[in-house]
Amino acid sequence: MTEQDIIGKGTWIDKLASELLEREKTLGRNTDLLRVESGLGASGIPHIGSLGDAVRAYGVKLALENLGYKSELIAYSDDLDGLRKIPEGMQEFGLEEHIAKPVSLIPDPYGCHDSYGMHMSSILLEGLDKVGIKYEFRRAVDTYKQGSLKEQIHTILQNSAKIGEKISELVGQEKYQKYLPYFPVCANCNRLYTAEATEYVADEKKVKYTCHDTEIGSKLVKGCGHIGEADIGKDLGKLAWKVEFAARWAAFDIRFEAYGKDIMDSVKVNDWVADEILKFPHPHHVKYEMFLDKGGKKISKSLGNVITAQKWLEFGSPKSILLLLYKRITGARELGFDDIPSLMAEYNELEDIYFGRIKVDNQAKLTKSKGLYEYVNLLNPPKQSSTHVNYRLVIELAKIFKENRGQRVMKKLLDYGVIKNPEPEIEKLIELAGNYADEFDEQEKIQIDLDDTSKKALKLLVDELGGDKELEDIQNTIYQIAKSNDIQPKDFFKILYQIILGTSRGPKIGPFISDIGRKQVAKTLSEYT
Repeated sequence: MTEQDIIGKGTWIDKLASELLEREKTLGRNTDLLRVESGLGASGIPHIGSLGDAVRAYGVKLALENLGYKSELIAYSDDLDGLRKIPEGMQEFGLEEHIAKPVSLIPDPYGCHDSYGMHMSSILLEGLDKVGIKYEFRRAVDTYKQGSLKEQIHTILQNSAKIGEKISELVGQEKYQKYLPYFPVCANCNRLYTAEATEYVADEKKVKYTCHDTEIGSKLVKGCGHIGEADIGKDLGKLAWKVEFAARWAAFDIRFEAYGKDIMDSVKVNDWVADEILKFPHPHHVKYEMFLDKGGKKISKSLGNVITAQKWLEFGSPKSILLLLYKRITGARELGFDDIPSLMAEYNELEDIYFGRIKVDNQAKLTKSKGLYEYVNLLNPPKQSSTHVNYRLVIELAKIFKENRGQRVMKKLLDYGVIKNPEPEIEKLIELAGNYADEFDEQEKIQIDLDDTSKKALKLLVDELGGDKELEDIQNTIYQIAKSNDIQPKDFFKILYQIILGTSRGPKIGPFISDIGRKQVAKTLSEYT
């Protein structure tokens, strides 16, 4: 990559913003305000993937502003969506009776918000607040009640036959050739998906519907039999997903929205509806892969294998979440809390590159690394570097010191010469690492390539550390084992740091092993012999 090829700060975020601007110029649209949007699911507990949608959209907003354009993020909660299934872990709340009702009409089972939907939305909004994302929040229930989509609903329903044919052609779904792509909320039972609309009276702006049995997932949901009419501007109802995005884009003038591969079909149809029916050029898109759990399953609200921002922030910094989400956008990634130590270390490395403590000769890589650091700091990087303390080192110390942990770990860091003075930032790191140490007994094994000589030396050290004989000088024992096996001591120390701390250096290794406990270290090292 040459310097001429570098766009903005050299990241995928800058490339997306540049593509968006080129497209807007080609379309000849006004660029005074470029809105980006993120949809927030409100039917289950929001996870890191849900957060990622908004965080990445915010990155594009920042990139547009960096290029001199005004931009804002709309965070839209789809809280008129119907509850399709009970999320894992919520069976005790008696939500079965509310299946197919809009989540904004279901009472909050926790009793702290105006609805189930608002409770779930608030979890995600709190996560965004904690990592520093600024947004304008809009709710589906308000959007529809206020008639903000009335014009788009009218146009879509007038063209429902044409849309039904196109949906069948594009994705093979045929039900919208029979029913309108609009679900009124049944006036009798408050259910959404059971009230299927069959006719639109355009001059009155009303749909006629019947509430009958319908299948949601693999379950039959009973309709109440009510036959009614619903005014699209006054009565509660919502567009089907296959057309609703398009209506929002046109009504809110949205220029960018990312999407997950799980809704590709909906986006394909919505793009066509926006372009051909609403005459609003669809937004610039980027498709991202889903986060998977460590078992390879998609992280899902209904499966209950969620990693929330709130839980993550018990163990890692807000910067670690932003780094996770801004590193890249393509490719499926397995995600777990055991990724936190490496992300905490990676942030420190990026900071060292940014402030010139680590030299990077490749100009494109240097620009990209610095750019990524700036985006992780939401384009407001600090004026000077923070004090870096190895997160894994603090975890190991936190395992030793459970009583009066903060003070005792801080003292050890001072004794080791890792820090010069106690700082509030390091107190917070000790708290996070302590939470991690308490929650997770085992850390993921760090992969290191070792030759036979190194393995033999490690085996000798394991025997010494794991034996019953007291070792007066662990530092010297390690030194002697290295020398007797023709290994440079500094190289052997480096191997030990990599195994114990996941880094190439650390505090003086002998006293550190003594603090952790030599038999505990022997057990860890034995996995590599």
